[in-house]
Amino acid sequence: MLHEPAPRTQGQDKASAPKARLGLQLFIGYCAVYAGFVVINTLKPKALEAPGLFGTNLAVTYGFGLIVLAIVMGLIYNAICTRLEDRANRSQEGKS
Repeated sequence: MLHEPAPRTQGQDKASAPKARLGLQLFIGYCAVYAGFVVINTLKPKALEAPGLFGTNLAVTYGFGLIVLAIVMGLIYNAICTRLEDRANRSQEGKS
């Protein structure tokens, strides 16, 4: 199965500013949740031995929660960015 060659230029991304702002907001949010894990681990490491979900301790539960949160945030970022790009492309088509 053959496909067309990739274009050499991509053109200007009209939605780059709001996408960058969203990415930064999600990154700061994730850092806050991760910082909570680090603080608990530093100040009260015994607290992470408490029972968590599915028979694991809180450290494992929190760790998997961080992984799941990163995946969910990535999906949210992708969905919102797709909408922003579609909106920017539609408004660009209307102007031409």
